[in-house]
Amino acid sequence: MAYRLTMVGTGYLGATTSACMAELGFEVLSLDVDAEKIGRLQAGDLPIHEPGLQEVLRRNLANGRLRFTTSYEEAAAFGDVHFLCLGTPQKPGEYAADVSYLDAAIESLAPHLTRECLVVGKSTVPVGTAQRLADKLARLAPIGAGAELAWNPEFLREGFAVKDTLHPDRIVLGVASDRAEKVMREVYAPMLEMGTPMVITDYPTAELVKVAANAFLATKISFINAMAEVCEAAHADVKQLSLALSFDDRIGGKFLNPGLGFGGGCLPKDIRAFMARAGELGADQALTFLREVDAINMRRRARMVDLARELAGGSFRNCTVAVLGAAFKPNSDDIRDSPALDVAVKISEQGGQVTVYDPVAQENARRAHPRLSYGTSALEAARDAHVVLLLTEWQEFITMDPEELGAMVASRKIVDGRNALDAETWRAAGWHYRALGRP
Repeated sequence: MAYRLTMVGTGYLGATTSACMAELGFEVLSLDVDAEKIGRLQAGDLPIHEPGLQEVLRRNLANGRLRFTTSYEEAAAFGDVHFLCLGTPQKPGEYAADVSYLDAAIESLAPHLTRECLVVGKSTVPVGTAQRLADKLARLAPIGAGAELAWNPEFLREGFAVKDTLHPDRIVLGVASDRAEKVMREVYAPMLEMGTPMVITDYPTAELVKVAANAFLATKISFINAMAEVCEAAHADVKQLSLALSFDDRIGGKFLNPGLGFGGGCLPKDIRAFMARAGELGADQALTFLREVDAINMRRRARMVDLARELAGGSFRNCTVAVLGAAFKPNSDDIRDSPALDVAVKISEQGGQVTVYDPVAQENARRAHPRLSYGTSALEAARDAHVVLLLTEWQEFITMDPEELGAMVASRKIVDGRNALDAETWRAAGWHYRALGRP
């Protein structure tokens, strides 16, 4: 059977999944309550930066496999499988996740479900959410138990989301019936034919897979950054330490890059929500280590400000600082919980004259932090700077000519917040080079 798919929510996850499932040949109708966003997407205007996604979006709008709507009634009539692709942000003032967007979507969609269908949650949620939503769905849908829920967490990496959707490294599916498994096996047949492994499990295990994966990655990043703290105290080189560890196949080199730490819309809020939910379940002691993971990550930002202040002579007063990078990671315009912007704001608050440049996230940064100054290029941002900070490892920053940059600055002082530059090359060009965790 050729299932027709709907996507509820057209943010980063929803827009990517919509375009990519259409690329696989499905008819897709994507829904959002934001009429302006729907208008932009229907016109082929992608509101986020994601390499390769705009081309996929426009190609499938043109061939008619992808459309957008604001009508839950239309989506219910159209779709056989409804994917929930909604955000679960951190609640203001607490660690817990806000799942109200998912509840609102179920409450809006379910009353229109008059024929057998499958609703598939892709959002990252506190364990226990899926069962609660499944009960609500069956209670509110006219078809009753014929509207069934499955949980299918996403594992997209910003900057690689098209590849991760079309060629996933695994598919995890939490189901409560053989019918739900059969439908999802047919939906994911193109991936399964490529040999993608699929794990069939229950709701709570499927919910835990995503937060457990993020907790592990966050722990690995914070581990090497904790080693960076020790290296600074011991006058050792964390970059060489990381390299030596990476050859141990029990450890590996992925996510073992010392630097400014993690940010973005997933890892920070997901590990905090995981801790909050464990506390509610009475298992809070199991995740107390994540508090230190979080604390190590935040200390890296403070240490970056301290290093910059050292190079500035002990104070940011009458000091011009160039900040290269605003996105939380390269190949993205996402500035949510961006370590780079956090450092820029702190330096500005301490009296520094900060100029930021990012090749893609510039306008998002300007909207969020209009009091900072912004350059039109790395060279322009560095004009007359007393200190340069590399805080997002965009390729254009990694390949900068130290002589060309040196001609623009007031003094050749740089802090490499991502350990991305070749220290000896920059020192040979007369730069005072510092980096987190290195002599």
